[in-house]
Parts: sequence; structure tokens; C-alpha cells
Amino acid sequence: MIEVVPPRPAVVLLSGGLDSTTCLAIARAQGFTPVALSFRYGQRHAVELASAAAVAEALGAVEHLVVDIDLSRFGGSALTDDIEVPKHDHVDELGDGVPSTYVPARNTVFLSLGLAWAEVLGARDIFIGVNAVDYSGYPDCRPEFVAAFESLANVATAAATEHGRRLRVRAPLIELSKPEIISLGSRLGVDYSMTVSCYDPDGEGRACGRCDSCLLRAQGFARAGVADPTRYRDGAVA
Repeated sequence: MIEVVPPRPAVVLLSGGLDSTTCLAIARAQGFTPVALSFRYGQRHAVELASAAAVAEALGAVEHLVVDIDLSRFGGSALTDDIEVPKHDHVDELGDGVPSTYVPARNTVFLSLGLAWAEVLGARDIFIGVNAVDYSGYPDCRPEFVAAFESLANVATAAATEHGRRLRVRAPLIELSKPEIISLGSRLGVDYSMTVSCYDPDGEGRACGRCDSCLLRAQGFARAGVADPTRYRDGAVA
């Protein structure tokens, strides 16, 4: 008799960038049945959503949902407001403080909606590709944030309080460097040419090569010894 293994649904927050794509590959490799959740939130780099769709299909997400939330109504970020995206010539120039590309409460909002979908699906697990090593200083990418949200999830849902279904917020990249993330994803068969990380791409989706995200991404590929598949705009090389 063939044993039928029940599916293990998991919600994966998918931006179409390097980290969230790796996170989706990890969820699949760990035996979860992933559903992908992306957001059109008024970001200037909305080209990432086309990448998210390609990634979701290539990595076997059984469903890919794009939710519209216009965080640009609040502004306050270079990604959602008329604020120039910071550019640098070298990764060593990146500052230690919270940069202007931080979107207020973005991951809190995204995880809240991921939690809602997980509860409806009967899923116990939500994956998010936050990273506290090679990142831009965002407060909602730290282990403290992930742990706090998981605690919230388990007192704020009927799934946990009424049905005893403990919810997990999984952040498998939280303590990995960019080179480690790229090496792991490469072993899992991720095609990083599908991904977009740039905060200020041109109309064709080509990377600027000088924003925080471009510089960290390029350094990651170089240190991992993996060819950088990023499409840069003319004359721009991170």
C-alpha cells in the first residue's frame, strides 16, 4: 500500500528578490507545500512582482497571490515616496543607521497578512526571508522582531487559542551572510537570474548597481564565487 503523506502548507512571503526566492526554495526542500504571497504596496521597484511570478512558478508554489496595499499613501520611505534612493560607490560606504529605504512597519504588515492567509489555509508555518547579517539596518529584519511576531501570532489567532495549532514564523536566512545565502540557494537549484533586488531599477528592470541592495547583492555573489547574473543598466556595475 502506498502511504499518502498529507501536505504541509506554508505561506512564503515572496518579493521576487534574492533572499525571499532562496526562502521559497528552502521551504520546498524541507517538504512544505508552499503558497507564495507578494505585495504591490506602492514601491518604486514594482518590477520585482514580475520576478516574483516567475520565481513562484519555477520553484513550485502551488498558488501565488499578489495583494494590493498602498503604503505610498503614508510615504516616509525612499521606496514609496518622492525621496531619492541613496547611492554609493562601494559597499564599505553603507552606514550603520536605519536608511531612508526603510518602509515603516512593512514586514509587520506583510506578516500580518501572511498570518491571515495561513490561518485560513490551516498552515502552521510562515516563511520570511529577513536577514540580520548582510542587510541595510532595518529594525524589522532582526531576530527580536521575528520572535515577537511569532508570540503575537499565537495569542492573536483562533488557530492557536481555540484549536491549539501553534504557529511558526520561520526565518531560515536570519543568521546567514549573503554569500552563504547564495551558496545555499545555488545548491537548491535557484536560478538567480530571475530575481530582482535593486531599489531603483530602470524601466526595463535593469539594476542601478549603486543602491544598498545592489552593492550587498554583488558582494555576495563575488564572495560566494558564483557568477552574478544581474542585468545592470548601461555603464552600471556594482
